[in-house]
Amino acid sequence: MKPTLDEDQPLFQQIASMIMDDIVDGKLKAEDQVPSTNELSRYYNINPATARKGLQTLVDKDIIYKQRGLGMFVAKGAKETLLSERKQQFYEEYIVPLLREAKRIHMNEDMIIHLIKTKKEGDSND
Repeated sequence: MKPTLDEDQPLFQQIASMIMDDIVDGKLKAEDQVPSTNELSRYYNINPATARKGLQTLVDKDIIYKQRGLGMFVAKGAKETLLSERKQQFYEEYIVPLLREAKRIHMNEDMIIHLIKTKKEGDSND
């Protein structure tokens, strides 16, 4: 998780997002214990209720689960669920607008694919 929180998004959403990122990145795997409400509140110097709300968001989405007296853990299949959601989000946020603009400027699929491949091959940042 990152060491600081931003002011541009609700804190509880940032807590949930960071845990989801750790699951997608493989830092947290199925059945791994996630940081507790108290650990999160101390680390980020936030109200425990805020940290609890972030964790509860993930419980509500079946990404993590509570085990009474032991803490919260990453649910089986959480990574696959998150990857599926993020792929759909990627499609909606990037691909749909790309195709819409390509159509406006009279580019077909072959032209788009060619452009992606040639730019990727020539990209020195990879």
